[in-house]
Amino acid sequence: MLSSVLAIAVGGSVGALARFGVAHWTMTAWPKAFPLATFAVNLIGCLLIGILYGLWLHRPEFSPLLRQGLFIGFLGAFTTFSTFSLDALRLMENGEALLAIGYILLSVCVCLLATWAGLALTR
Repeated sequence: MLSSVLAIAVGGSVGALARFGVAHWTMTAWPKAFPLATFAVNLIGCLLIGILYGLWLHRPEFSPLLRQGLFIGFLGAFTTFSTFSLDALRLMENGEALLAIGYILLSVCVCLLATWAGLALTR
């Protein structure tokens, strides 16, 4: 139990720092109207979860602690669908309904495609 908690804590710390790095980079490289940081993190996270899931399907002998650290810890801290929801809501509240709808559709559709692509890369 303690080793699982530590694996998740370490993974979560790294995931949170990675998310901060992506957010910092995108804020300097992209206009503020579209929440690119959240979109990029969700896209990368979906691709990674597809790849990792595919790897574990073919290599079930991989350490359960590694799986917990990566899936629950790293990806749990890195991906931000809660932030995604807040960003979409804020766009709507700011009168940017069309941009919000585009953001929602793009995020869901492209991230589903990225998850499929990540899994397909391992098959």
